[in-house]
Amino acid sequence: MTVDWARGGPDLLVALDRGAGRLGIQLQDQLRAAIRDGRLSTGERLPSTRRLAELLGVSRGTVVDAYEQLLAEGYVESAVGSGTRVAALPSAPPEARPAPGVPPVSPPQARPAEVDFGYGIPDLGSVPLTDWSWAVSEATRTLPTAELGDEDPAGSRHLREVVTAYHRRVRSGCAVAEDAVVVSGFRQGLVFALATLVEHGIGRIALENPGPREHDVIARRAGLDAVPVRVDGDGLDVGRLRETGARAVLLTPAHQCPTGVALGPSRRRDLVAWADEVDGVILEDDYDAEFRYDRQPVGSLQGLNPDRVIALGSVSKTLAPTIRLGWVLAPPRFVAGIVEEQRLSSRGAPGLDQEALALLMETGRFDRHLRRVREVYRARRDVLAAEVELAFGPGRLHGLAAGCHALLHLPDGTSERAVVARAAAMGVRVNGLAHYRFAPEDADTEPRPPALVLGFGNVSEAQIRRGIRILAEAVWHQNAR
Repeated sequence: MTVDWARGGPDLLVALDRGAGRLGIQLQDQLRAAIRDGRLSTGERLPSTRRLAELLGVSRGTVVDAYEQLLAEGYVESAVGSGTRVAALPSAPPEARPAPGVPPVSPPQARPAEVDFGYGIPDLGSVPLTDWSWAVSEATRTLPTAELGDEDPAGSRHLREVVTAYHRRVRSGCAVAEDAVVVSGFRQGLVFALATLVEHGIGRIALENPGPREHDVIARRAGLDAVPVRVDGDGLDVGRLRETGARAVLLTPAHQCPTGVALGPSRRRDLVAWADEVDGVILEDDYDAEFRYDRQPVGSLQGLNPDRVIALGSVSKTLAPTIRLGWVLAPPRFVAGIVEEQRLSSRGAPGLDQEALALLMETGRFDRHLRRVREVYRARRDVLAAEVELAFGPGRLHGLAAGCHALLHLPDGTSERAVVARAAAMGVRVNGLAHYRFAPEDADTEPRPPALVLGFGNVSEAQIRRGIRILAEAVWHQNAR
């Protein structure tokens, strides 16, 4: 996409050799070369003749003559009110043309997904951009001048106070501002937290299986030995966790990714007891606990044992991934290490955005958005459940009590891979449960039934109906062979 520079856009770098004379010819040659080489894109606005003349220290007439010559040659075009812009050349530059006798090769074009059941994407059409714009404007207006410099490496004090108060009120946590570090999203917070655990002598971490495979990559890059632990209908199997020798575990207890189960009450107690027994740490990924439908909210593990739990959160699922703000709530002994990891790797998240998020949450706009979008997700979930029951029969959809994704169990013997591939060819993107399982050499050897992970955060009700019909057709086609 060509950048549409305003009339007062950036200057254009042109170097003229005054000793060689013929400055107008030099200017023409340099502009032609910039257009041919693609340094100036089709449709890109050139500086005004007056501005370029001032920049180069030549008469305006010299620049006008150069522009008129390029206009006559077809390199630029000019229109009243639009200025002078780079024209579309009639043919590609010589270096971009295929060699004689060699047919041009077009890259394969994948069919764009008409229905995308991708996990973890919120409803991008419901992002409260008006409220966010207000919050950024208010932050810009009210932020003291002194806070426009480098801030505390732990992040905005205001946002840390708001986030921890929100966590105490909504998630039954017990963190205070001194326990919080503001980061640029969940993934960055996880990287900093794992690096800090390594510094504290922890060498092995347990991960949910199935679960997000990127957690395995991140843990290994941090220098940890990552081991999978089976997830069943009550969440992470704490008995098997005890057998791993791990002193840290990363899990999604409120709505397990991807199975959708919640960590059962007895498992929660066992997990906290395990952490005390091994002097261990629980990393809690609190990614979509705000979206609940048919059950009471599940409190944060951090509130059960704040000395053993690092809670990680972000606004990627509640607002939008592009806002890139998150937080780490950690026991005091880990906070300094996490802050130091942030200080050495970045300047932290943008300060104005941090202040804007604090205002959005403090003024109730954040919660109004959550209440509104929760009803949108509830309606989509209900449509999904009805369509799946119609197409596949009862009892096949699980994990519907919370969050923005569910698990569809397929008939025994169905090939997940074949169904996913055929659905993609028919315009439906979806991932199989195998996408979240550890490699066979690391995985639990117990067989698991085939299943699909259906995200419904960013699909309309009509897309859900169409997508489920196509998935049913893909399953029927595969099983009929």
